[in-house]
Amino acid sequence: MTSASPPVQAARPGISDIPPPSRGAAFGRLLLAEWTKIRSVRSTIWSLILLVVLTLGFTGLFTWLTILQWNKTDPAQRAQIMADPVSTILGSGLEFGQLTICVLGVLVMTSEYSTGMIRASLLAVPRRIPMLVAKAIVFALLVLVVGEIVSFPSFFIGAAVLHSHAPVSLSDPGVARAVFGAGLYLAVLGLFALAIGGIIRHTAGAITGVIAFVLVLAPLAQLIPGKIGKYVHAYLPTVAGQLIGQAHQQAKQVLSPWEGFGVFCLWTIVLLVIAGYLLKTRDA
Repeated sequence: MTSASPPVQAARPGISDIPPPSRGAAFGRLLLAEWTKIRSVRSTIWSLILLVVLTLGFTGLFTWLTILQWNKTDPAQRAQIMADPVSTILGSGLEFGQLTICVLGVLVMTSEYSTGMIRASLLAVPRRIPMLVAKAIVFALLVLVVGEIVSFPSFFIGAAVLHSHAPVSLSDPGVARAVFGAGLYLAVLGLFALAIGGIIRHTAGAITGVIAFVLVLAPLAQLIPGKIGKYVHAYLPTVAGQLIGQAHQQAKQVLSPWEGFGVFCLWTIVLLVIAGYLLKTRDA
């Protein structure tokens, strides 16, 4: 008498049998995770609100003061404003509004170190460079969108105020590029600050470093005498990057708007590469 053989059970797929997600799908989830982290932090919302309020407010205030003091202004300065009104309009508000992007860019990176969240992030994503790339892409796109939302209304506000003395239109040569370029500048500035945050890791130190690049180094470079000082000043990251917000290259400027923006992008890429290297080699 033979014993009955046990019934054959249908094979159940184990974890090892489930194919891993494709690289594209995995990176897409990584982008979504970084977007969730960035938008869920209060500092992001408040920094972007401050960017809008400061940029629009100071644009209206400084262009109004320019008109108010028009007859007392030096003729050479009046001629410079009339030659490139868009530079005056965008420079007046973004000079202060950009500081919020500097702070936010640093916080996007350093807040993970200060809270210890970076350890959880690296456990979830052992490959550190893709995490940094995803964070940079999400943050740059966010700042670019908000930057364009701010730069175009700033231009229209300033153009309306300056119209009686220095009329300017979006259809004038170089103006549309300059207005759109202001948003590009803010996006790259955010990446610049993010890279410094990744290198230094400490919020206070990184913010100090970014502010030094934006506000301190340019006046100091102008103190260097001769042609060397002129070129050192021209190739500083934010000095070169801000040229994209001008409609025309001025006679005394070393770089054209696109050349200056390219120099700023090169500075930012180098710093991001350094930040990526340190992220990969240092302990969290």
